[in-house]
Amino acid sequence: MSPNDPHEHHHEHHHHPEPHSHPPQDHTHVHHNHPQPAPMADHSQHADHGMHADHGGHGGHDHHGMIADFKKRFYVTLVLTVPVLLLSSMIQHWLGLPWQFPGSGKILFGLSTLIFVYGGWPFLKGWFTEMKSRNPGMMTLIGFAITVAYVYSTATVFGLEGMDFFWELATLILIMLLGHWIEMTSVAGASRELEALVKLMPSSAHIIKNDTISEIPTDQLQKGDLILVKPGEKIAADGVITEGESAVNESMLTGESKPAEKNPGDKVIAGSINGNGALRIEVTHGSKESYLQQVIQLVNEAQQDKSRTQLLADKAARWLTAIAIVAGLATFFAWYLTGSTLAFAMERMVTVIVICCPHALGLAIPLVVAKSTALAARNGLLIRNRTAFENARKITTLVFDKTGTLTVGQFAVARFEALIGDVTKEEVLRLAYALEQSSEHPIATGIVAKAKELGISAEQAGKITAITGKGITAELNGTTISVVSPNAPQNPPEKIRAGETLVYVLRNETPIGFIALSDQIRPESAEAIRTLHEQNIKTVLLTGDNKVVAEDVARTLGMDQFFAEVLPHEKLEKIAQLQQSGEFVAMTGDGVNDAPALAKADVGIAVGSGSDVAAETADIILVNSNPKDVASLVLFGKATYRKMVQNLAWATGYNVIAMPLAAGVLSGAGILLSPAAGAVLMSISTVVVAINAGMLKIKS
Repeated sequence: MSPNDPHEHHHEHHHHPEPHSHPPQDHTHVHHNHPQPAPMADHSQHADHGMHADHGGHGGHDHHGMIADFKKRFYVTLVLTVPVLLLSSMIQHWLGLPWQFPGSGKILFGLSTLIFVYGGWPFLKGWFTEMKSRNPGMMTLIGFAITVAYVYSTATVFGLEGMDFFWELATLILIMLLGHWIEMTSVAGASRELEALVKLMPSSAHIIKNDTISEIPTDQLQKGDLILVKPGEKIAADGVITEGESAVNESMLTGESKPAEKNPGDKVIAGSINGNGALRIEVTHGSKESYLQQVIQLVNEAQQDKSRTQLLADKAARWLTAIAIVAGLATFFAWYLTGSTLAFAMERMVTVIVICCPHALGLAIPLVVAKSTALAARNGLLIRNRTAFENARKITTLVFDKTGTLTVGQFAVARFEALIGDVTKEEVLRLAYALEQSSEHPIATGIVAKAKELGISAEQAGKITAITGKGITAELNGTTISVVSPNAPQNPPEKIRAGETLVYVLRNETPIGFIALSDQIRPESAEAIRTLHEQNIKTVLLTGDNKVVAEDVARTLGMDQFFAEVLPHEKLEKIAQLQQSGEFVAMTGDGVNDAPALAKADVGIAVGSGSDVAAETADIILVNSNPKDVASLVLFGKATYRKMVQNLAWATGYNVIAMPLAAGVLSGAGILLSPAAGAVLMSISTVVVAINAGMLKIKS
């Protein structure tokens, strides 16, 4: 806020609880540098972003195109594999059908070469890419394994003593293609929520110019344009309603299932769905600066931002790659040097390398990240800091601001009285009205609403000056008039009642009356506090309001502690005190005036920020001011972390068991895995990880 902003004077500074309900000038005091979002079209290809960055065969491609490519290669390889199996002497021996004929070996070699080159191309290309970037991973292991199998088998065709395993090569490549196809389909499902956000924006809009309606592409809309939104259509741009009334469905953007009633002067968001009434809307943001586009940008950034858990998984995947290569070579030499055939030793090596591919481990975290970030965005939870989000599981104390978060934030005048004999109670309200009429603060709007209700005429005050955290003062008819909060130095007689907020009207520094306002506790607040207590999280009320009001709210909701009459700069000190006492603290605030406290807290949660989605100091932004969203965030953070741990446990545990089996430690008991069986197990482990991530849900 600027130092002269008159609505800074009351002890709590919040946006209105309905973030999209007031005209654009309400936010002129917020100075955020919104991230410049990428063009809408770019996001259609980001489903794979952040998921395969460490696997050279995947990163940077159109995910849907890759799925189609793997599908096509799988079916071609499947057709070629059938004759390879029928021509392989090992298969013929098992079936008791000697189908050998002159030249059959060369046909087998030719078909296998086609499979190796065409079916194995994605893995060979990925191997080259990983080696070029000096970041060996899954593609290196698969590429190495199929190359060893192909080169050795080819050598047997042209004179080397031994038995080829072309059929193992063919089935290995076939299974790897199938596994990747299934896995990538699952990955696409994990990012479907983000794609749904992208699709929310309509492609065209009805623009009104000179009373003529024409249709233009949405991305050509500019600030100030007037558009028509017909019943049932998607709203094409952020804006303010100039004409019409309707109920607007914003659930895909805010998570609020109940349609919001909209009237002239109310804000609307691009991508929300209009109800039964036609609306004329003045555009406040072009498509690239729209709320929806910024949400998409934040989701993309969060998905690409690596948390500590993901860095740990990446490090483990790199170690697993090295271990797989070393274990594969050790297996080869162990078998070959103890008398096994070259073919058998190489088969064991190939199986070990394939089964230890770190694909499941590499996907364990990114899949959960993609699912959780996009799912959260659809429910009005915008994650800016992945690590802070995961740290939600550590929260021991959650600090709540009061106005607009635990309470409705709409103050109404309950009563007003004069304190001296020569002033009437109406005079007290009239003077306060003169000072407060230009403010959008909840207390100010309550006073203005009451004055208008009683038909009191507005006077123009001059030299309006804010007293930070204390009140406001101005000149009116040659007299200094002030409206101050109870913690002002004048310390007037105490007249407060439970649940009320008092402001005093002073004339030349003498109290002449007071105005009592009350704010209703949100019906969802009690449930939110109860949910947090069930999670063993302490709840603290931190407010600039007076002690009686703070105590009443805290007692009604069953909160553990409250701090009252706290000035903005003191909020940071209270957070620090809680941290010094050993608490892991999350702070909820409006993202503007609570910035220092949000930055100081272990997890900063900006609530009620509405279209100010780039609240720079917050780790997580809740679009609505609903306290249930805070509880949902904590539960969702814990659920997300659980999914990550489950995936990591499965991916690492699978390798601990599978590697010895692949190496042949139980061969004496007749348990011996073929390369194709290893590929099946590796693919299953990856699909399990993908399905587990896809099962993540937000509990409301």
